Amino acid sequence: METLTAAAPAGSFFPSFLLLACGTLVAALLGCAHRLGLFYQLMHKVDKASIQHGGENVAAVLRAHGVRFLFTLVGGHISPILVACEKLGIRVVDTRHEVTAVFAADAVARLTGTVGVAAVTAGPGLTNTVTAVKNAQIAQSPVLLLGGAASTLLQNRGALQAIDQMALFRPLCKFCASVRRVRDIVPTLRAAMVAAQSGTPGPVFVELPVDVLYPYFIVQKEMVPAKPPKGLVARMVTWYLENHLANLFAGAWEPRPEGPLPLDIPQASPQQVQRCVEILSRAKRPLVVLGSQALLPPTPADRLRTAVETLGIPCFLGGMARGLLGRNHPLHIRQNRSAALKKADVVLLAGIVCDFRLSYGRVLSRSSKIIIVNRNRKEMLMNSDMFWKPQEAVQGDGTVAFKLGKVYCSSWWAASWRGPAREKALTPVGQHLNPVRVLQLVEEILPDNTILVVDGGDFVGTAAHLVQPRGPLRWLDPGAFGTLGVGAGFALGAKLCRPDAEVWCLFGDGAFGYSLIEFDTFVRHKIPVIALVGNDAGWTQISREQVPCLGSNVACGLAYTDYHKAAMGLGAQGLLLSREKDQVVEVLRDAQQQCRDGHPVVVNILIGRTDFRDGSIAV
Repeated sequence: METLTAAAPAGSFFPSFLLLACGTLVAALLGCAHRLGLFYQLMHKVDKASIQHGGENVAAVLRAHGVRFLFTLVGGHISPILVACEKLGIRVVDTRHEVTAVFAADAVARLTGTVGVAAVTAGPGLTNTVTAVKNAQIAQSPVLLLGGAASTLLQNRGALQAIDQMALFRPLCKFCASVRRVRDIVPTLRAAMVAAQSGTPGPVFVELPVDVLYPYFIVQKEMVPAKPPKGLVARMVTWYLENHLANLFAGAWEPRPEGPLPLDIPQASPQQVQRCVEILSRAKRPLVVLGSQALLPPTPADRLRTAVETLGIPCFLGGMARGLLGRNHPLHIRQNRSAALKKADVVLLAGIVCDFRLSYGRVLSRSSKIIIVNRNRKEMLMNSDMFWKPQEAVQGDGTVAFKLGKVYCSSWWAASWRGPAREKALTPVGQHLNPVRVLQLVEEILPDNTILVVDGGDFVGTAAHLVQPRGPLRWLDPGAFGTLGVGAGFALGAKLCRPDAEVWCLFGDGAFGYSLIEFDTFVRHKIPVIALVGNDAGWTQISREQVPCLGSNVACGLAYTDYHKAAMGLGAQGLLLSREKDQVVEVLRDAQQQCRDGHPVVVNILIGRTDFRDGSIAV
């Protein structure tokens, strides 16, 4: 039987190959045209006569999101942003160091519940902010950092201050983006704003190359040769540059939505809330520990306070939750936290994690039922595989407390942990003033509208025991990162947000070195704050353990520097407190009056050393 085989004509292969090659070539050309923006340019106008610039788009988005302050240190890369913000009524506040600008934005975010914004120039301007951005990340503060950059064509070509900024900030920020065309400014910033506030809040970074910020005619002058090109290669290069310029500005000024996008905030399910109620309803010795995250929006502080009072459970307050219940609330316990946690049969941890502040969970009793509420699941379960186990882990925001209702109230259990504060005020010191006594007097004269900013080690650690916040969101510390140098930036942001409040900054003398130059900023911008510098001529927090453990005070010594005179040299008011002038209340009242008259004030308090904090660790 024969099999018939149809043989294809030998010449048919070439047309098929030619068709495939042509198709591939056409696809490649279309892809190149798309990448070069040719199709977009066909449908969207390039307004070559416009004097508008990308900084105006940035300012418009910030204004639409309710941003009132922009903190900065000026640089040519970002000048259009600053000028546009000024025109739209956003107050531009320039600092003497970029890290201060971000710390100030952090304070605004914490106190207002909105996004704090800072803008800094490229390269070293951005690298100077790394510590503050990391602090915001750990403190869960929604901060938007705007960074200048070399032009889009000159990146990776050795331009001035050009580095890989995106690689630097990706590990620090929830959202990172580099804007490559003017038309992308608005949608990118809106996306950054919503990312900063959704889920677990944190810092975001948007890089704005210089050629997307300046007007067309300036960018054209810098990018495209003025003389007509000669030769094929030169013409091709010129065409490429002109096309790149057109793609930068195509559709740049078309109207786009500028307002806020909806936020995504995790919420507890009704089933989880009911299980929490059942656990707490059977408790005899319950405790609540509230951390900073519990004060995040959309939970207003006054509603959270009402919820805590309705629960009727004694509580410890930490971080931004300090002051939530005022000064002398019967449910607020200030001492013996570790012992109380060991005795409690149910512990509700809201907005706090089991890190070093709770000894990684070791302060919790194995027999206690633990309820933990946190927006971040990873942080919520930190160290749960080693030292503790949650009975109920709720990924959600602080509104879960509103849903628990009245669960428990027992005066004897709360009262059993009210011990007297350690009394060291009358103990004589080797020289100068007793810091415990000074801080007790500070506590007595602070008005109810005070916002406390703390920046330091030993002096601030003592103050944490003795000086009480007057209300919610009136205590600003760096948070879990333990960063020195936050003081001036936090004070700047706090006073701008709450102009009617007295802002008192408690500094250690070591930490004050970071903030001293910013009193120039306070003077120039008429920001009256009071700085109390606990000056014991050393890094005492470190030397307390370094000397007895290792037998040396190396690198821990400072001097009884005249910080008050340095502040006066910057235009601020300076006062001195020492043993020779032991009129603490009189001098503090004088500082208050000068602050009310519109002057920033530094009170240099020469203090001796006590054993109040012996045994405190600094690692």
